Formats: sequence, C-alpha cells, structure tokens
Amino acid sequence: MSEANDFPPQKVREVLSEVVGLLKERGETVSVAETAAGGIISASILSTPGASKIYKGGLTVYTLEARTVFTGWTQENINAYTGPTPDVVAGIAENVRPKLGSTYCICESGTAGPNPSGQGPNKQPYGICSLSYSDGKGNV
Repeated sequence: MSEANDFPPQKVREVLSEVVGLLKERGETVSVAETAAGGIISASILSTPGASKIYKGGLTVYTLEARTVFTGWTQENINAYTGPTPDVVAGIAENVRPKLGSTYCICESGTAGPNPSGQGPNKQPYGICSLSYSDGKGNV
C-alpha cells in the first residue's frame, strides 16, 4: 500500500524544495496552467513546505471551453487547434501569468488515451506532452 508521503516521489520533492527555496529568496512567485496533468503539477508544488509563499494559483484547463473562459482563447484558436504544441502552451502561459500576477507561469498540455484508434482527436499519438513557462519577457 502506498504511503501519503510517497507523493510526490522523493527526487521530485528534493527538486521542488530547492525551487521553492530559490523563489522565496528572490521574492518571486509561480502559477500553473495544466491540461492533461489534471492538477498534479500544482498538487506537487503545494505539497512542498513553504509553497504558500510562492504559489499564486493554478488552472486545470482540460477542455477547449475551459481554455476559452480562463486563458483568453478565441473561436479562432479553437478552429486552428492541432493539439498540444509548444506554441499552444506558450500562449496559455503568457495569458495566465499576468492574470494571476505571478513572476512565472508553468504550462503543460498533452494527449491522454487510449482510444481504439490510438490517436488523439487531432491525429496526434497519445503520450505527446508540451511544456512551457512564461516570465513576461518570453517563454521556453
């Protein structure tokens, strides 16, 4: 049986502890926008002691409708959507960061599965994941 202290895994806890410490030292903050991860990135950060000093908020924008309401997507974005590309996640991160007033916004989007075709709704294979962050000066 799994113990409550198994989440997140020890290596992830170590990295998060270091990141939270650095952000606190610098007086910086982070927000998160997730799709396929379903909130696990935010949960991992929030499991770290001291996270309340650096965490501004998170969104789980799993559906296209949620992206329209919370991330500034338009019908044009929905019509042009081809899946979780680096440009898509960069755009979400750039839109969410100033709304939550954070120094950085981390964004994740991916395709889950499976279904009988083995592909997502945009003909992308399952298991694709794109990550980006925004700092107001650009994104990666």
